[in-house]
Amino acid sequence: MMWPVQSNQGRGTADEPNAGRAFRCFMNPSRIRNFSIIAHIDHGKSTLADRLLESTGALTTREMQEQVLDTMDLERERGITIKAQAVRLDYAAKDGNSYQLNLIDTPGHVDFAYEVSRSLAACEGALLVVDAAQGVEAQTMANTYLALEHDLEILPILNKIDLPAAEPDRVLEEIESTIGLETDGALRISAKTGAGIDAVLEAIVDAIPAPSFTAGVPLRALLFDSWYDPYRGVVMLARVVDGVLAKGMKIRLWTTGRTYEIEDLGYRAPKPVSCDELTAGEVGWVIANIKNVTETRIGDTICEERNLPAEPLPGFEESKPMVFAGLYPVESHQHDALREALEKLQLNDRSFRFEPESSVALGFGFRCGFLGLLHLEIVQERLEREFDLRLITTAPGVRYRVEKTDGEVVYVDNASRWPPQPSIRRIDEPVFAVTVITQGDYLGGILKLFEEKRGIQKSFEYAAANRVVLTYEVPLNEIVLDFYDRLKTVSRGYASIDYHFSGYWTSPMVKLDILVAGDPIDALSIIVHRDQAFERGKSLIQKFRKLIPRQQFEVALQAAIGTKIVARDNIAPLRKNVTAKCYGGDISRKRKLLDRQREGKRRMKRVGRVDIPQEAFLAVLSVSDE
Repeated sequence: MMWPVQSNQGRGTADEPNAGRAFRCFMNPSRIRNFSIIAHIDHGKSTLADRLLESTGALTTREMQEQVLDTMDLERERGITIKAQAVRLDYAAKDGNSYQLNLIDTPGHVDFAYEVSRSLAACEGALLVVDAAQGVEAQTMANTYLALEHDLEILPILNKIDLPAAEPDRVLEEIESTIGLETDGALRISAKTGAGIDAVLEAIVDAIPAPSFTAGVPLRALLFDSWYDPYRGVVMLARVVDGVLAKGMKIRLWTTGRTYEIEDLGYRAPKPVSCDELTAGEVGWVIANIKNVTETRIGDTICEERNLPAEPLPGFEESKPMVFAGLYPVESHQHDALREALEKLQLNDRSFRFEPESSVALGFGFRCGFLGLLHLEIVQERLEREFDLRLITTAPGVRYRVEKTDGEVVYVDNASRWPPQPSIRRIDEPVFAVTVITQGDYLGGILKLFEEKRGIQKSFEYAAANRVVLTYEVPLNEIVLDFYDRLKTVSRGYASIDYHFSGYWTSPMVKLDILVAGDPIDALSIIVHRDQAFERGKSLIQKFRKLIPRQQFEVALQAAIGTKIVARDNIAPLRKNVTAKCYGGDISRKRKLLDRQREGKRRMKRVGRVDIPQEAFLAVLSVSDE
């Protein structure tokens, strides 16, 4: 992102009492509206944001493009929002007053619910966008409840009313019956054509409350996002709750206790604009010469050093990673570069965790925690694109709670740290409450899928004539494999899903090792349910057999639970025709050559080692294949 240079316009002279500081007009907090756009994925959040930008004149027609606030290439390619974005809009309302609208566009996918939560904490209202054809989906419900937890004013909006399949009356009834939200003031719009956008802007001014603040109290600003700029260091995105942030001010971050001097601050409109002050109720970015990416924490309170408040602002509940995988550089010399990249990525994504680990097969890498499989894929792609790294990703797994026979309880997210089976008394696996909304036509296949994934049904109800809401409890280990893809397959894409952590089950989980020529490959070890160990082991063995090149000796591939082999296959040896030089003569000559060859292969099998090519790991450990 390009940042503006500071301007001298409006600065005082040396004879004036406030020389050296530029001032701007104070924005009356009653004319500020802070709001988010929340919806299920692909219901039109980013398109609505584009129309709001266009209608308020934030961008000219020449500057407009689709998904203006989706600045990452990944967001444009996948058609989804990954990072929440904040932008300021100036709107001249019909009452003759000018209003400052601070819009925060949020993701819709369940894996990025933490981004939504952080954004909602900086708002007073939310626009709930619902597709007039598809109706209420799983994330529609989840994001609405999230907004209600933050005590926000919710403005329901029916989008895509221009579609031939649109049924606005049915969808409004569905919103009331499924979510319990009043729809008397619901707006009907088309973000694609721009129909109804003026009414949305007026409704934002009328329905969403202005930010509340207390005059005369010390500065308190909520740090709800941050990222790293290679030229200016850490950039913090903050919502000023009380007081004023100004250039040159010495601030303190409450959690770390470190102090800094503000070099620059401003806001996006949607291009970065530098200003001199951010007052109560406003949202903007702050640059304070912070070079170490670990010094800022999402949810921290920014205070003035010489006038500290009595208490900080309530922060965010720390997100807990649920899916774990190892990230290893293909080139070993890129280990330090990978560490730096992970640190910079974590600054912008606090739901992501990592710690060093090593593998005999893959060398030194990092054990990383993610919110879900899509989160894992996005992080991997960002590392490869933004930091030019080539990575190996191990098979994803979850964190288990293991109680040993001596009473000690440990949490294990890596098969290499799994305690010996005799020392385990009980194993608890994480369980998620999964909500699926689908059409009744596909109910049979979905119920069968839940049964296969060890799910337990909690509720079953009809939201409309042909729309069913299912709630199941499913082990997370079953969800991270192929659940989402298979759900979309059996429902032909008509099912939507939301899930959240609900507790633990006691289950007979075991460690499944893959042995190549008798040597266990630690990077391929996984934790599975005992009943599924044979199928998983057989699948991995068959896949690996195709990828390891043939050796001069026979190579045994085995899947084992402890000392018990549950699946096996062999890679046949290469065979040189040692009898080619024999022309006729006694058969004993040929037998002698063949016996010598056979003895050599037996000796090689005892001492030989199999060099597993990097491509084999890349293929076997790829997330998509899992």
